[in-house]
Amino acid sequence: MRIFAILFSIFSLATFAHAQEGTLERSDWRKFFSEFQAKGTIVVADERQADRAMLVFDPVRSKKRYSPASTFKIPHTLFALDAGAVRDEFQIFRWDGVNRGFAGHNQDQDLRSAMRNSTVWVYELFAKEIGDDKARRYLKKIDYGNADPSTSNGDYWIEGSLAISAQEQIAFLRKLYRNELPFRVEHQRLVKDLMIVEAGRNWILRAKTGWEGRMGWWVGWVEWPTGSVFFALNIDTPNRMDDLFKREAIVRAILRSIEALPPNPAVNSDAAR
Repeated sequence: MRIFAILFSIFSLATFAHAQEGTLERSDWRKFFSEFQAKGTIVVADERQADRAMLVFDPVRSKKRYSPASTFKIPHTLFALDAGAVRDEFQIFRWDGVNRGFAGHNQDQDLRSAMRNSTVWVYELFAKEIGDDKARRYLKKIDYGNADPSTSNGDYWIEGSLAISAQEQIAFLRKLYRNELPFRVEHQRLVKDLMIVEAGRNWILRAKTGWEGRMGWWVGWVEWPTGSVFFALNIDTPNRMDDLFKREAIVRAILRSIEALPPNPAVNSDAAR
C-alpha cells in the first residue's frame, strides 16, 4: 500500500510537471498581429488553472534571442541594488544637463522614474559602477539569455551582444515573481513594485517595455487571486517610434481575449526604449 502511494505521488508529480511544461501553439492569435500590421511573437504562461500550458504564437521566433533593450532594467536594477550602486528607491540621481532628446530623461531621477521613463543614463551609471566582470557573473548567476555583456560600442543591453528569447524572458519573470532569484527578497519585492503599470480591485499589471530600434518588447505579468498570467512579446519595428504603441496594444488585446485583463483598459503608448 505504501509503495502504491509512493508510485501514485510520483505519477502525480510527473503529470503536474508535464502540464507545467506543455506548449500550445495559438496560431489564431495571428489576427491580433495582423490588425496592427506587426510581425512578432508572444508567449503567455497562464497559471490561473491547474492544467498550465504555455500559449505561444510563432514558436520558432519565441526561441530566438534578441537584445533585451530596456526590459533589461528589471534584472539590472537587482544588480545595482545588490552591488550598492543604488541604495533604495529614494536616492536621487542628478541630471547632468545634457539634452537626450526625451523630456522624461532631462531631469533628476530616482529608481521609480528611471524605470518608468526608461532613463538610459541612470542605468549607464549603474553599469559603470557594477563593472563588466561583475555584470557577467550576475548574468550567469540568473541564467539570463546568453549571459554575454560584451560590446564594442554602446550599452551592452541595447547595442551589445546580450540577447534573450521570449521563452527565456518568461522563465526569468517567473523566478522574480516567486522571489526565487539569487538576490535579497526585499530587493526583488522593490523591483516588482517599480514595475507596476496599472491595477484594479483584484488584479495588478507589472510590465516593462524595451526598444532596440529594429524591434521592441513588452514583458511582464498580471496578478489575479487565482494565479498570475505571464507574457513576453517582441515585434519588429520597421517604422521605429510609430510602431511602439503596437507592443502594448497587441498584448492587451490578447490578454483580454483570455480574460487575463478586464475589458478595454486604457492603452499607455510609451515611446521609451
